[in-house]
Amino acid sequence: MKKFVVGSLALVLSAMLISCGGAKKEETAAESSVVETESSKAETESAKETEKATEGEKTEVQVFIAASLKNVMEELGAQYEKDNPSVKLVFQADSSGKLLTQIQEGYACDVFFSAAQKQMDTLQEEGKLVEGTRKNVVNNQLCVITRKDSGTKVTGLETLKDAKSIALADGTVPVGRYTRKALVSLGILPEAEDLSKISTKEVSDALGGVEISEQSNVSKVLAAVVEGSSEVGTTYYSDTYGKDTDVEILEKVSYDLTGNVIYPISQVVNDEASEAEITEAKKFIDFVCSDAAKETFQKYYFDTNVE
Repeated sequence: MKKFVVGSLALVLSAMLISCGGAKKEETAAESSVVETESSKAETESAKETEKATEGEKTEVQVFIAASLKNVMEELGAQYEKDNPSVKLVFQADSSGKLLTQIQEGYACDVFFSAAQKQMDTLQEEGKLVEGTRKNVVNNQLCVITRKDSGTKVTGLETLKDAKSIALADGTVPVGRYTRKALVSLGILPEAEDLSKISTKEVSDALGGVEISEQSNVSKVLAAVVEGSSEVGTTYYSDTYGKDTDVEILEKVSYDLTGNVIYPISQVVNDEASEAEITEAKKFIDFVCSDAAKETFQKYYFDTNVE
């Protein structure tokens, strides 16, 4: 009897030990799984930190560009970054007049690519351009456009008064200023010492009171015509690239009326820029002015035959 009890107790104790052993094995496996999970997380986080560090090593160049340059500069920028992986180009696109104001207000800018000489002249007079870096890059052409199948009676600048509505950039925007200059050349607007100060209302009155939607840059003029909120508008020839199915060019305005539409580029004095940023800004300007970039500019309807 005692042997049986002892034997039974021995069996029970053995079973308990086996059970505890199994539990410990399961706990160990679970703990191992947790360790592996934590290790994987650590590796992932490490990889992310490495990636961030790599990105952080890139030299950023702040490039202010006229709105009409947005498409071509994005393509040129991608080409440049591919060949220079340590550089990150940050583009700010808007009207040249607005970009000028931002530079004057102290916005960080390394390179300015304007749609007109006037804004660049102002910065040069104020001593804000890096000496020896200003260059003329491309020429453009003013165009009168309408939406495809709009049925407009307008054939060009001389018949703008026949439009039901016009999208027009204000006088501080180069395309708006060139439009005013052409209208002065045609005798539709009176002579003015400062064309940029000819108001949209004055243009409307000279055209017999036609409704004019004033826009802050050339891209918004194009959008107003494409979406049909304005019957006609004045943009640059380059803005019609890729819009063949949406836009009809009614007139390519002669240079005799507008003068050349030269786009200058220059490095801007940026006291906060590092030596690397200053160096890369100069290198990017050289690339934009190179023969290698000309083919891309021509593809987007820009004339590269400039002095």
